[in-house]
Amino acid sequence: MESWSVEQVCNWLKLRNLGELVPKFREEEISGAALLALNDRMVQQLVKKIGHQAVLMDLIKKYQQQKSGLESLTYCCETASQKFPEVISGKNLKSFFARHKMLQWTSSYVLPDFPYDVKCILAEKKSPDHSMRIRIIEFLQADMTKYLEGSLYPNSQQYNIVVNALLQAYPFLDEDGNGFLLWKRALKDRFKYVRRPIEDDEQVLRNKCKFGHRRGQSRKSSFAENTLDDVQGQVEEEPAHLKGSAMDLHIKWLNREYTKAQRNWEEVDNRMNVTIEIRRKMISDKAPLKDVLRLFPFLRCPYQLFREFQLLTHMDIHKKTVEILEIYSENILSLYVVRNNPINIMLQENLKQHTEEDVLKYMKMTAACLLLPEVFGDDSSLFAAVNEEVKAVTPVLEVKNPFNVNSCEFALYIEREELAQLDDCTMALAALVAAFHVFDIPWPKRIHRTLNFLESLVFEVRNPASLP
Repeated sequence: MESWSVEQVCNWLKLRNLGELVPKFREEEISGAALLALNDRMVQQLVKKIGHQAVLMDLIKKYQQQKSGLESLTYCCETASQKFPEVISGKNLKSFFARHKMLQWTSSYVLPDFPYDVKCILAEKKSPDHSMRIRIIEFLQADMTKYLEGSLYPNSQQYNIVVNALLQAYPFLDEDGNGFLLWKRALKDRFKYVRRPIEDDEQVLRNKCKFGHRRGQSRKSSFAENTLDDVQGQVEEEPAHLKGSAMDLHIKWLNREYTKAQRNWEEVDNRMNVTIEIRRKMISDKAPLKDVLRLFPFLRCPYQLFREFQLLTHMDIHKKTVEILEIYSENILSLYVVRNNPINIMLQENLKQHTEEDVLKYMKMTAACLLLPEVFGDDSSLFAAVNEEVKAVTPVLEVKNPFNVNSCEFALYIEREELAQLDDCTMALAALVAAFHVFDIPWPKRIHRTLNFLESLVFEVRNPASLP
């Protein structure tokens, strides 16, 4: 930290949610050395808010303690190695200095010098296309490997440091606040891709052997057990946390947590991330839906359904659906083809009973959502069952009392079984579109045009489908 420039100190502040302090630190030219020399009185002059003062002083104190502890431990190791060479030697000393070196690397990481074409794209501050993303990830992976002296197994902290450095330098890559997860996943996948064909690296071979890469293994009777075993063999990342039947432990934890009233959502997110490969393998291998949901019951929660969709497509389906209904609801309701539809008639009757602007907007968006299949001439029974029994096997919405603010109900059904309760029409429509993707279910032909219209807007294709 002593060698940090003013700009590196500013980036450090942003990473610790102290971005408000950046202008003052730039003005006063606070470098790394100056930061560590600050005393209580100086901090009070620099920082107005008491909360920020306390956080900043605590961070400086912790760093100084860590630095002091490392220096003391290094001295102790050197002294002890002289007195007791048989105790502090070889593997123990090597492990200590390896950890010390890792701490130095993660505290001062600087992004690599990207090639000219990558620099040009980043200078335009535009979201890069798929090929350019791959170029950026390749350079980050090569740079991390260099810093790790050839190791292909970064730990989670090192991934976090690198991705944070990228997003701090190029904030437009954050993609509506979802960029961190997407770039980290891409970087991890790149390391896996590089490791996969390697057959002569001692560390890679050791980890492959350790985590189940076996040839000629007999298949097990249970589909879920077989898939679990296959995927366990692919888990090479953060090996200290994924030993033996770790996948099975994650799945059991998720099932226990699902039954609780108060859930640890942060840990749920983490374990859903770790188990995504086995989940995707089961779905791509056409495992029965009940088996998938039995192992991963959190897919019944709308939040996790949307999150899974985002991991697969990099799109916030709920946000996009809200935008679509807000933009198109008035146009849909004005079309002649829906003028005499029972849903539109029901809407007009209920509009007369309310004057609140929010309620009227909610009703119109609900009607526009339910009328979409009628607009495109599709089979509405494959889209939503309004005040009637669900008959479709493919994903479909069940809607009760759609214009009654106090008693309306929305639910997503698949294979005539209720998957999730939903709050409103926007969440319901988002869940319907997401379900086809997440569970890899083909579109029914009789509702193809409606879903094509929605997905062309969600994925922002160059020439999206339009209303008739």
